[in-house]
Amino acid sequence: MGYIGGRGIPTFRFQLTPVVKKLIIANVVIFVVSRVIGDGLVESLFAFQPSRVLLQPWGAVTYMFLHGDLMHLAGNMIVLFFFGPPLEDRWGSREFTKYFLICGMGGVGLSFIFASNAAIIGASAAVYGLMLAFAMTWPKAPIYVWGIYPVQARWLVAFFFLLAFTSAFGGASGGIAHFAHLGGLVTGFIYLKSDWKTSDKLQGFARAAGIKARRLAIVPSEDASRSSARKARSADALGTKEKATLDAVDQVLDKISAEGMSSLTDDERALLDEVSRRQRTN
Repeated sequence: MGYIGGRGIPTFRFQLTPVVKKLIIANVVIFVVSRVIGDGLVESLFAFQPSRVLLQPWGAVTYMFLHGDLMHLAGNMIVLFFFGPPLEDRWGSREFTKYFLICGMGGVGLSFIFASNAAIIGASAAVYGLMLAFAMTWPKAPIYVWGIYPVQARWLVAFFFLLAFTSAFGGASGGIAHFAHLGGLVTGFIYLKSDWKTSDKLQGFARAAGIKARRLAIVPSEDASRSSARKARSADALGTKEKATLDAVDQVLDKISAEGMSSLTDDERALLDEVSRRQRTN
C-alpha cells in the first residue's frame, strides 16, 4: 500500500512525524513485552472489556496498543505509517493525537453498544479513522494496493466502510472487530464534519498571522470589533504584501467561522498551511 503525490496531494516520504513514530514504537514495544510476560495477563489488565468498564475504564485507551498476533500489528502499523504523517503535518501533533484517540474510543463505544462482552484489542478503529481523514482531505489521491493497483482514497475507504458495516451487522465472524472498525469510521466522520477541531485551528492560524482569533459563532454585531482589530495592526509595521496576506487570512477565517473547514478550497487551505508553516520556522 502506498501513494504518490501530485497536484493538491501530499508526496509520500519515508520520514515519520513525531507522534506517528512514537505510536509505532509504543505498539511494537508493547507487543514484544506482552509476548514475554504473557498475552493473557496483559490483555486481562489492559484490553477493553465491556463487562469491566467500571473497574478498568483505562481499557478504552490502552486496548489500542495491544494486538493479537504479528499480522494484526503489522496491518495496523502499515496503515499508520502511510496515512499518519501527512495528517500530522497538516493538523499538527496535538490535533492528530486527539483525533487518533477519539476514533479509537469511538470504536469501543460502538462495540460496547452492539457487541458482546468479549475483550477488544487493537488500533484498528483509530487507523480506520486515519484512513477516513486522509480520504476526506485528499479524496482523489491514488492509493496503490499491494503497490500495484491504484485506487482513489475515497473509493478505498468507501469499500472498507461497506465491508465493516456488512460484517458487523451481517453476523460475520469476528463481529467485535468489525464493530470497532465501523465505530472508528463513524466517529471520525462525525468529528471531521462537525468541525469540533476548528477552534484549535483558528487559534493556531490566527497566532501565525499575528491577529486575534474570533469565536466560531460570528454574528453581525461583531463586525465592528473585527474592523477595530484590523485597524489596530500598524500599517507602518507591515509591508504591502504581508498586509494583503493578513487580509486574505481574515477572509478565510470568516469563511471557516460561517461554513466550517470543509468549505475551504485547495487554495484557501494552502494559504493557511503556508502562514502556519512560516510561523513555525520563525
